[in-house]
Amino acid sequence: MDNASFIIQQLINAIFLGSIYSLIALGYTMVYGIIELINFAHGELFTAGAFIGIIVLAALQNMGFVETHFVLTLILVFGMAMAYVAVLGVAIEHVAYKPLRKASRLAAILSALGMSIFLSNGMMLSQGVSDRAYPAIFGLKGFSILDARIAYGQIFIIILSLVLMVALNMFVNWTKLGKAMRATAQNQTMARMLGIDIDRTIRVTFMIGPALGAAAGVMVGMYYGSVRFDMGFIYMIKAFAAAILGGIGSIPGAVLGGIIIGGVEVLWSAFLPSEWKDVTTFVVLILVLYLRPSGILGEHVSESRV
Repeated sequence: MDNASFIIQQLINAIFLGSIYSLIALGYTMVYGIIELINFAHGELFTAGAFIGIIVLAALQNMGFVETHFVLTLILVFGMAMAYVAVLGVAIEHVAYKPLRKASRLAAILSALGMSIFLSNGMMLSQGVSDRAYPAIFGLKGFSILDARIAYGQIFIIILSLVLMVALNMFVNWTKLGKAMRATAQNQTMARMLGIDIDRTIRVTFMIGPALGAAAGVMVGMYYGSVRFDMGFIYMIKAFAAAILGGIGSIPGAVLGGIIIGGVEVLWSAFLPSEWKDVTTFVVLILVLYLRPSGILGEHVSESRV
């Protein structure tokens, strides 16, 4: 493979992987921006989305629906996975977070960790401990640019991720509810004084963040061909690192952090032993936080908010 083909190949791989990390990181940063708490169950919500996707896709494939209604199949798979996990996210907020809003930060963190363990074990019991094969929908089809091989699945995931990110940006900046979310993130007390329904705003945040994670879960399952009950852990760690890298609480920062983490991981795998690629995530994170503790696009957080 010549240099131009190599650059194209790695660029597509980096954008593809970074798009997935960005979607998951957005869920972290949105929740933190509103309630200043890391949702440690986010990785399990990502995994739940992948499992819902496999159930819906397998059912549609058995009906012969995929071959005759390909686009509608994609809409149904992603739509149902995102809707299910959005409802699950609201339920988790109501059970695990809402009762502890005025409790100590430690109590809220323990509740989040407990919910993560509960969901992980629930999926282990219901779906088993072995990998589950995802129905092939894109296969190995693709096209070439010079000697670089680009899969249709990669292009689809990149485009869908971009659409979801743009839609989120438009929602947050142009809609009344989105502006309420921004106001709540800036100053919850002042937002309440201005008549904003804080509970409703938090519920919507716990719908959107997990829904984006669910979409990423379906993408991972479709592209890599299998899912597992504990697969969310490593993606959770990398997306969490991406959110911190870009600036926790910053939506553009989450996207930027995801792309950087994806790019670094791809470049490492291209030149160095891939077994160590996960280490690069934390090396980059440590370097950035050493130089800029608030993250690339983050604002300084006072000690009173920590």
